[in-house]
Amino acid sequence: MKDNRPVNLDISTIKLPITAYASILHRISGVAVFVGIAVLLCLLDSSLQSAESFDSVKSSLTDSFLLKAVVWLVVSGLIYHTTAGVKHLIMDLGIGETLEGGKKGATITLASAAILIVLAGVWIW
Repeated sequence: MKDNRPVNLDISTIKLPITAYASILHRISGVAVFVGIAVLLCLLDSSLQSAESFDSVKSSLTDSFLLKAVVWLVVSGLIYHTTAGVKHLIMDLGIGETLEGGKKGATITLASAAILIVLAGVWIW
């Protein structure tokens, strides 16, 4: 009996549907938001120590490119996770449950999240 299964499966050559990318990004953004909240809570804790520490955190957020990038990444994860969550809530109502509806929903989710993430970047910088 000849075995037709691939011996060495190269995952980078597999073409996933857009719904798979939307789902994978939803999971990644959930983890990023979970970790990012710890960073934001540390900033909040530092800013609440005294008036001087508040001014220090404020100047760090104003001057540090790295800190702005971290905040933008956390906000971006939150934006995408929320957008995808709304898509899931709409699907729970029975809207867009077909294959075509899922593809349209994933496209709308990715496009609207991209626009909102760019706007958040403009707002932060």
